[in-house]
Amino acid sequence: MSTTAPSAATANSAEANIPTHPLIINGKPHTTSSSFPVFCPKTGEHLHNFSSASISDTDAAISAAENAYPAWRSLPPNQKRDIFLKAAGIMESRAEEMRKNTVQETGAAEGWAAFDQGLSSEILRDVAGRISSIAGSIPATAQEDVTALVYKEPYGVVLAIAPWNAPHILGVRSIAYPLAAGNTVILKAPEFSPMVSTGIVQALIDAGLPPGALNLIAHQPSDAVAVTKHLISHPSIKKINFTGSTNVGRIIAEFAGRNLKPVLLELGGKAPAIVWEDADVELAANQCAVGAFLHGGQICMSTERVIVHESVVEKFEEAFKNAVGGFAPESSEAPVLVSKLGVEKTQRLLKDAVNKGAIILHGDANQPDNCTTMRPVVVKGMTKEMDLYYTESFGPTVSLMTIKTEEEALALANDTEYGLTAAVFTKDLQRGLRMARGIESGAVHINGMTVHDETALPHGGMKSSGYGRFGSSGLDEWVRTKTVTFRN
Repeated sequence: MSTTAPSAATANSAEANIPTHPLIINGKPHTTSSSFPVFCPKTGEHLHNFSSASISDTDAAISAAENAYPAWRSLPPNQKRDIFLKAAGIMESRAEEMRKNTVQETGAAEGWAAFDQGLSSEILRDVAGRISSIAGSIPATAQEDVTALVYKEPYGVVLAIAPWNAPHILGVRSIAYPLAAGNTVILKAPEFSPMVSTGIVQALIDAGLPPGALNLIAHQPSDAVAVTKHLISHPSIKKINFTGSTNVGRIIAEFAGRNLKPVLLELGGKAPAIVWEDADVELAANQCAVGAFLHGGQICMSTERVIVHESVVEKFEEAFKNAVGGFAPESSEAPVLVSKLGVEKTQRLLKDAVNKGAIILHGDANQPDNCTTMRPVVVKGMTKEMDLYYTESFGPTVSLMTIKTEEEALALANDTEYGLTAAVFTKDLQRGLRMARGIESGAVHINGMTVHDETALPHGGMKSSGYGRFGSSGLDEWVRTKTVTFRN
């Protein structure tokens, strides 16, 4: 076996063979003067480069979307429906390639990648069936000789900004609802997973979406502020949707507000799960384990706090440790986080908690330096002085807390700036519904985990988890009313 290091020429040759993928503007590949690298978080491999949009490239995407808007808006609903249905079929026929992109670019497990890709096709089909449901009204007026018509019209050009953690689901929903309502869209791809976004956009174009109706841009991280501000402030952009961190969501909302642009935001979470004294402890333990550690905890709906009644806390702790061990056994590969920064953040939160008195109930808070993998960690003994108490970890950690009364449980569940999703485990449906009404959250799942999102239901949060809704009511987000009156 040779131990000779590769020559500089060999290394340069390998680098030269790495492909650079284009943006998609006006239905065609669009190359740029600069690009950025995309690496596999699991192996560190340099996968490819992706074109980085400049301001002029961004303006080309805006112009394409603006020019395509009149024709796309007026296309009959049945023709829009057929494009969506065909795109869903195309995505399924390319499922293996699309899942591969997710695994390589984000480090996701095969199972998560398959779920992510599969549900995205279902979103397209569900939205296709709702397109013809957009309807105005003819309300009664104060004057007998005056008739009023209330139209529902699309906004125009929409900016969609989707994250990397569920890149197919969140990418598809960011564009499907506004497109279905007759808007044209610019999708700003996440720098971690631009090829996933490419697959989504190309499937819709191959299904017959007119040129310019959907455009894909991406940019290197250093250009994020300039490009995003340019997009939001541009007079042709009429509405924005953003899914991502609360910190970035605040910045986008503030800048959109200065420009009087409406925004749909789905942001971070600190999801609580309440385990009451009459709960099926085994069910609760298993659902909380999956809810906390699915995809390495990198889901905005991940269970971050399990609030347990004191009468069952010992029984639950034992069941929960077993459930976590079964879901993520030591013999399996550790979950991959999208970057070592995610691991470092989670470690900092755990170290601070332990230094202030928290106890590690399961797992090991310490990981090797420069590592992108991290196994599940369960802590108890949390206090408000610990950073982990309020901060969304977005990693494989969950905190156990003990309470005695419903009032305590609700106070603890609501003691957070977030309000995206929650869970309650009890055999008493009346109690479950009472608690659900008391929890400040966009969704509450009784006897089910906090990670729950389906196309037939509205999805979104309150408080610092954002506002507006994707899902079944999502089309209403992308039309606005126009009132017309006339004398009979």
